[in-house]
Amino acid sequence: MVLPIVGVVALLVLFWGFQKWNYGRTHQSTDNAQVDGHIVPVLAKVGGYVKSVSVSENDHVNVGQPLVQLNDEDYVVRLQQAQADLAAAEATAGGSGFAGQAQAQVQSAAGQRSALDAQIGAARANANKADADLARARELATKQIISKQMLDAAQAQADVARANLLAAERQAGAAGGTVNTAEAGVRVASARSLAARAAAANAQLQLDYTKITAPASGEVSRKQVEVGQLVNPGQPLMSIVADTGVWVTANFKETQLARIHPGQPVEFSVDAYGGCVAEGKVESVSGATGAKFALLPPDNATGNFTKVVQRVPVRIAVTKPCGGNRPLRPGLSVDVHVDTSR
Repeated sequence: MVLPIVGVVALLVLFWGFQKWNYGRTHQSTDNAQVDGHIVPVLAKVGGYVKSVSVSENDHVNVGQPLVQLNDEDYVVRLQQAQADLAAAEATAGGSGFAGQAQAQVQSAAGQRSALDAQIGAARANANKADADLARARELATKQIISKQMLDAAQAQADVARANLLAAERQAGAAGGTVNTAEAGVRVASARSLAARAAAANAQLQLDYTKITAPASGEVSRKQVEVGQLVNPGQPLMSIVADTGVWVTANFKETQLARIHPGQPVEFSVDAYGGCVAEGKVESVSGATGAKFALLPPDNATGNFTKVVQRVPVRIAVTKPCGGNRPLRPGLSVDVHVDTSR
């Protein structure tokens, strides 16, 4: 009676061992694996005292939802000051149309230059006429047709006409310098206007930053902010565990990697849900072992070397989760089985 029972048990053990061996030929497994996901930090972009906090730990939020409001009184005053500076700068530069004080000076100087150009034309015409009259007078004086007094009068008229032309040209040159100076003033005023506009935009941006919103949809975690607290720029206030984008990171032994390739199907069981089986596929294999990214990487050049099998992270995309009210949360432990026969 005992022998048949022993035989049956032996057969069962052999069958189980064969199944285990056959499964091991086509699968690589590890329990050194967990669910990973995007954990988005919420940081303060400006400093100030916290006026209100709109969420609590583990609350679900949508992208853009208000989370924290900082006291904005100082930033409102800065914005008003920047807007006043902008208004003054645009009044000087004439705003976008350049119709203000500096442009008015340019137009006035340009008008004076035009009038002087007309005067130069008239003075040049007078000078040319006086030169022609002087030439005729000299010819007539040579023939003793006119007196020396008349020749002297023609010479004097020519000298006066040339002097008037020279004076007009000098005035026109001075007016041209005035135009250049006025145009330079317009450029300076325009630059000041642009700087004031940028300062006003920056002040508005700083004011907007006092309202801190959710950068992603998900659940609030690690909330570290309370009403009345003084926060500084860059200070973490809370984290948001994003709703989407979970994956599995499985740390396989280096001796298992030869048979693992991207695209292979994967089954993994989640400990938190009684071993429910989900599905995925190998997405990528890390370019280095996990030890290389440790805070204190091992130094094998010290002489006290002990060979240890290294682990290499393998990223697995989730194609079929457990379903139901069993979400995959970052940090959950899983057992991974990769089908290496495909």
